[in-house]
Amino acid sequence: MSSEEPMQLRIEDNHVVMDNGILQVYLSKPSGFVTRIQYNGIDNLLEAGNEKFNRGYWDVVWSKEGSAGTTGTFERIVGTSFNVIVENEEQIEISFTRMWDPSMEGKLSPLNIDKRYVMLRDSSGFYCYAIFEHQKEWPAFNIPQIRIVFKLREDKFHYMAVADNRQRFMPLPEDRSPGRGKVLVPPEAVLLADPVEPEFQGEVDDKYQYSCENKDLKVHGWISSKSESDTGTGFWVIIPSNEFRSGGLAKQNLTSHVGPISLAMFLSAHYAGEDLVLKLSPNEPWKKVFGPTFIYLNALLDGEDPLELWEDAKDQMNEEVENWPYDFPASEDFQISSERGSVSGTLLVRDRMLSDDSIGARGAYVGLAPPGEAGSWQRECKGYQFWSIADDDGYFSIDNIRSGDYNIYAWVPGFIGDYRSNYVLTITPGCDKNISDIIFEPPRDGPTLWEIGIPDRSAAEFYVPDPNPNYINKLYIDHPDKFRQYGLWERYSELYPREDLIYTVGVSDYSKDWFFAHVTRKKDDGTYQGTTWQIKFDLGHVEAGGTYKLRLALASANVSELQVRVNDEKQDPPLFTTGVIGKDNAIARHGIHGLYWLFTIDVLAHQLLEGNNTVYLTQAIATGPFQGIMYDYIRFECPNSSSVKEIQV
Repeated sequence: MSSEEPMQLRIEDNHVVMDNGILQVYLSKPSGFVTRIQYNGIDNLLEAGNEKFNRGYWDVVWSKEGSAGTTGTFERIVGTSFNVIVENEEQIEISFTRMWDPSMEGKLSPLNIDKRYVMLRDSSGFYCYAIFEHQKEWPAFNIPQIRIVFKLREDKFHYMAVADNRQRFMPLPEDRSPGRGKVLVPPEAVLLADPVEPEFQGEVDDKYQYSCENKDLKVHGWISSKSESDTGTGFWVIIPSNEFRSGGLAKQNLTSHVGPISLAMFLSAHYAGEDLVLKLSPNEPWKKVFGPTFIYLNALLDGEDPLELWEDAKDQMNEEVENWPYDFPASEDFQISSERGSVSGTLLVRDRMLSDDSIGARGAYVGLAPPGEAGSWQRECKGYQFWSIADDDGYFSIDNIRSGDYNIYAWVPGFIGDYRSNYVLTITPGCDKNISDIIFEPPRDGPTLWEIGIPDRSAAEFYVPDPNPNYINKLYIDHPDKFRQYGLWERYSELYPREDLIYTVGVSDYSKDWFFAHVTRKKDDGTYQGTTWQIKFDLGHVEAGGTYKLRLALASANVSELQVRVNDEKQDPPLFTTGVIGKDNAIARHGIHGLYWLFTIDVLAHQLLEGNNTVYLTQAIATGPFQGIMYDYIRFECPNSSSVKEIQV
C-alpha cells in the first residue's frame, strides 16, 4: 500500500498521533499506551470498551532479589516523558521514557525504560521497540516476563491464525465467564459449557494450546469478520528476529488467544520455569534492546478469500526478516548491519560407534550466546542469541551478529548432549569469520545394547493418547500437534489404573507402548501417588568387571525426582536419583517439551544378570497431577571394551 499523504505527527495535550495516510496510531502522552489504531475505514481496531491503558501496552513482571518462582508484581510500563526522536518525510520515531530513582524502590521495577514507536512512509503498520537499563548501583531484582499486549475489538476479530495448520474461529471472551464456562485445572483452561455460539459447546479453551516455538513464531494475529463497513482486516504481530528472545529456537512462547489478544513475548518463564527468570545481582549493570517488532495491518479487496490476509502477512513477515537488522531505529543501542559481524563453518559429529569418520551434523541447531557452560544457552536470558540450522552437511552461516563476546553452542537432532566451543569468539563490526571444521563428540562409552525414543529433545515420538471426548479442542483433532489437547495427563491413570507401564525391549513399540509423560497416578480418593515404570531387557552375556552406561535424556521436568534402580525395585538408596528437578510445567501447558536434561548412570557388571534384567524408573514426588517428566531418549551401552555390536531396538 502507498499513500500520497505526507507523514504527520500531531501532538496534543494528552495524546499524539502518528499518521502516514494509510493508518493512524494514537498514543497517550506521556504514558505511551497505544489507545487507538485507525485503518481501512475502521475508527479503532483496539477494544474501545477497555480503559485507555488496557488496549496496547508494554508490561513487566518483577520481584525482589531472593524471590522464588515465576510470579511477581505486574507493572504496565507508564512513560513519564515524551520526546520526538525523528520527524521527516520518510519516518516518525517517538519516545516515551520512564526513569527510575531510589524514591521508587519497592514501587516500580528498578529500570530505566525507553519505549519507542516508529512509523515509515508507505508502510501498512508501525514498529515497537524498547531499551531496558539497570544501573550498577540500583537494587538487585528478578524479571520473569517482558512483553507487548494488544487487545483488539471483540465485535470484529474472531478468526485467529498462528500457523498454516493452527488457525480457527475463536470463542468470545464472555464464553470463559463463570456463567458460561467452567474453570478447569490449571485455571487458564476453561470448558465452554454454554457459549454464545453453540459451535464451541463442549470445547476447552486455553491460551497455552496456541504456544509456539521461537523458530516458528514469526507472525500471528487475527482476521476480522466482514461487514458493510469492513471488507476484512488483518492485525498481525511480526517478530523478524530471535536475537532478543531467550532460550534458543525451541523455546516456546505465547502467541494470540481469546480476547481477542495478540502478544509479543520478549522474556517469559513459560515452559522453562524459574531457570529462565532474569536475575540481576547486586552491582550488576544490564541493558538490552527488545525489538523492533512490526504491527502489520492488511485489508481485503471485494471478493477475496479472507485467508489471503494470512498469506499476505506471511509474505510481509519474510520481507521483514530479509530486512533485518533494520536501518531506521534511531537509538544508538540498536546496532545496524555495519556494526555487526558474521560467522560460518561446518559442524561434524564424531561417534565412533556409528562411523569411523566424522559425519556432517545434519539439521544441527548452531548458535552464538553469551559465554557459559555447555547447554547454558537454554537458561541464559540477559544477553543476545543468534541461531541457525545447519544444512545436510553440517554447514551453518549466522549473519548480523551484534558486536560482543560469545561461545559457539550446538545440539544435533539424533544425538544426545551439547556442544560448546572451548574459546570465546569476539564479534567486531564488519567481521566475517569462517570457522574451521568443528568437531562435536556426543557422550558415548560403548556400543548400544538398546534404546528407546529419538534424541531430539521432544517426547512427540511416544504414545500420545486421544483426549477425553468431554474436553477437546476441535483444532487438534487429527492434527500432528495432538499433544496440545487438554487433560492428556489424566489418561495415564485410566490406562494404568493399578499397575504401571512395562516396556519390553525387542517386543514393545515406543510409539504405542511408552506414554508420552511419566506422571503421577490419581487414586480413587483423589490423592496422587508416584509411579514406577519398568524396562525389561535380556543380556546373553555380562562382561565381568565392566561398567555399563544408562543414558537418560529428558525433554521436560516439573517438580520431579527420578529414581533409577536395576534389578531391585526396593533398592534403598536407589542406584541414582536426579533429586528434585525442573519447574517447566510443560505437561499442564500442553507442551511436548520444556528444558533439556541429560544424566548418565553407571551400572556395574555385578548389578546385572545374564538373562532377564529390569530397570525401574520411579517418579517419586506426587502431590498433584502435574509433577512428572517427559523422556527424550534412553540408551543402554555396553562397556567400552565390549565386542558387542551396536543394535537398534
